[in-house]
Amino acid sequence: MSVPLIQFENVTIQRGDRVVLDSIDLSIAQGEHVAILGPNGSGKSTLIKAISRELYPRLKPEPWSLRILGRDRWHLFELRNHLGLVSNDWMALCTRHYSGYEIVLSGFFGSVGIWPQHKVTAEMEQKARAVMDLLEIRHLADRNTDELSSGEARRILIGRALVHDPQALVLDEPTTSLDLHATYELREIFRKLARAGISLIMVTHHLPDIIPEIGRVVLIRNGRIFCDGPKDQVFHSETLSRLFGIPVEVLERDGYYHVL
Repeated sequence: MSVPLIQFENVTIQRGDRVVLDSIDLSIAQGEHVAILGPNGSGKSTLIKAISRELYPRLKPEPWSLRILGRDRWHLFELRNHLGLVSNDWMALCTRHYSGYEIVLSGFFGSVGIWPQHKVTAEMEQKARAVMDLLEIRHLADRNTDELSSGEARRILIGRALVHDPQALVLDEPTTSLDLHATYELREIFRKLARAGISLIMVTHHLPDIIPEIGRVVLIRNGRIFCDGPKDQVFHSETLSRLFGIPVEVLERDGYYHVL
């Protein structure tokens, strides 16, 4: 059997005096599409930062491990070849006076934009154009990202993450600040990527973000795993009412779930 893409075992992360992830056990297989759902402050963003190595687990007496593809140590540049991160933090960094094409191309260098010392090859240029075609954003190549709509800029950022051909994308609250049309277009792009064989790990508090291709949902509350299982078994009114602390009714339509 192949090793898990991501594996947390007894992972605890503390920020200041507060424990934000508490003894987390979580395994995600290679090729699996998973949504991590929870209310604000539940620990979702901290989980993302642990995967991207921005935060590290707290040392403690009991055994613990945090592995990606079976390894607990990675050079961050090498990790980008396996996991592409799309977060609101990176969104803020990349929305600058650079063209959409430059931002996508800069994914090869781990920078924001192309700098004079960067050696851009013909293969890199070809790959950047191919990724932009895949995401249907070639028309944004010459426009500066600080002039784009939120939805357009989000797809540019996804392109930046895809130039390395990662086997998985980690998506942190991907539809934040998007209107209904931009949200629909982005979800269709995610469906296209999932069908192309790119594993999606989506962190959100918004049920309709969870596209039909995502079959497993992990619910997180107060820094702990609250529920983990197939989507149709997890998305029940009683379970989500307990997760969010309010009465909700769950509806399913065309593979998407909504709450009332």
